[in-house]
Amino acid sequence: MPFDLTPLDAAAAAWFFAVWAGYNVLIDRMIKRPVSLNRHLEALRRAWMARMFERENRITDSSLIGHTIHSISFFASTTMIVIAGLVGTLGGIERVHAVVMDLSFAVQTGRALFEMKMLLLLGVFVYAFFRFTWALRQYNYLCVLIGGAPPPGGAGGDALAASDIASLLTQAVRSFNAGMRAYYFALAVLTWFIHPALFMLATLTALAVLLRRQFYSRSFRAIASRAAALREKAKNG
Repeated sequence: MPFDLTPLDAAAAAWFFAVWAGYNVLIDRMIKRPVSLNRHLEALRRAWMARMFERENRITDSSLIGHTIHSISFFASTTMIVIAGLVGTLGGIERVHAVVMDLSFAVQTGRALFEMKMLLLLGVFVYAFFRFTWALRQYNYLCVLIGGAPPPGGAGGDALAASDIASLLTQAVRSFNAGMRAYYFALAVLTWFIHPALFMLATLTALAVLLRRQFYSRSFRAIASRAAALREKAKNG
């Protein structure tokens, strides 16, 4: 452990991991409840796949999936570039450390602690890269399932097939969302170079932003309204 790791630095690092891991666990559990944005989207995905099985021409569905694949590929490629830049920075860590320590707003730390901060930032982006690439692979699996979907009016089992495809789509979206969340928390890690107290505040801010968008945003209300209408329609017949 770096000898200049202060109790506040240790508390800030522990707070960061607790918030990041806690949020992921919270969302994974809340997704099973009707109040969650992800839960509403899961219902809408199932409705989408059910409608897809009713269409003879599925070019629109393929285009929507392809657009998402391009977006994930962009983030995966961008993350790889960021990782390469951080690895290059570690190669010249002594010079980088001197430059950062010359900044008037940066907290003065030894090289060992500075390296630990850089490794944490690198680790967050590595995690994001793995999540993005796993999401991309799941979308490739999804393409196979959609390509092999039976035509409308075919043999039974369409409802089960649509449910399976929607479940895989939800898993792929979860992986993509986890990668996106890592970017938010990576921005929080950057503030650790300024002050550990600011790092804790930035971590809390990232959490607040994510929670607001998940439960209180206008997008949530619009999607929740549509999901409620869909459930009401299914209930009435």
